[in-house]
Amino acid sequence: MPELPAPDYPADVRARLETDAREVIARYPDSRSALLPLLHLVQAEEGHVTRTGMRFCAEVLGLTTAEVTAVATFYTMYRRKPSGDYQVGVCTNTLCAVMGGDAIYEELKEHLGVGDQETTADGKVTLEHIECNAACDFAPVVMVNWEFFDNQTPQSAKRLVDDLRAGLPVAPTRGAPLCSFKETARILAGFPDTRPGAVEATGGAGPASLIGLRLAKGEALPPRVVHPRGESADAGTRDQAPHGGPQPGSGHLSSHDAPQQTSASDPKHPAGPVSEEGE
Repeated sequence: MPELPAPDYPADVRARLETDAREVIARYPDSRSALLPLLHLVQAEEGHVTRTGMRFCAEVLGLTTAEVTAVATFYTMYRRKPSGDYQVGVCTNTLCAVMGGDAIYEELKEHLGVGDQETTADGKVTLEHIECNAACDFAPVVMVNWEFFDNQTPQSAKRLVDDLRAGLPVAPTRGAPLCSFKETARILAGFPDTRPGAVEATGGAGPASLIGLRLAKGEALPPRVVHPRGESADAGTRDQAPHGGPQPGSGHLSSHDAPQQTSASDPKHPAGPVSEEGE
């Protein structure tokens, strides 16, 4: 039996999306290059990429629906079915896994009562395991709508998802303030994030990353004493913020291999990596 054609958006929704699409397409010399951000745009409309959304992308770009479908099904950032307001991804790649990511993921599955890429009954949280997000010096890492929650434990991760489901304020360890998955998709489509605090936010480099940069510059580093994993040089405690991550001034190692906070390792640039200006 032939598949029925995808329904169209309501006239007012389509007009709004066409206006946004023209703005996105104008950024590229070849219109088909706008497909990825346009898929984020239609994902922002319904929370996942629907057949209607793929049909819209094909029509405004002059592509076939098969071409659009091939792209939408290739990238894991595009959801193909309804999902939660908060996409909670636990990194289970090698370093995060051995540092506790596997344990976090298994406990969250049991705590939420869902499997991989499944959503809680209240529609708040979709759980998944994710590949490396280049934050190894903060392992194990959990991401919510692509914002970082560093140095997690099973306990802090469970508090995190409980607060998300309860509608309580949740602040990422670094980066922009947290927003819903639909809002995140619109930002990824290339539209400015004008929320308070978003413009000023930066992801920041971890202490271990800055150490690598200093070594590359030929700077000498003090000798480092390696302590058992999870222990600091003084009391062996893991002081953490409510959703993981080191408390400022707590003496907590940001990971298994990072002896200092970012601001301590580079006092002239406390908010991020060393600038190469003026060298």
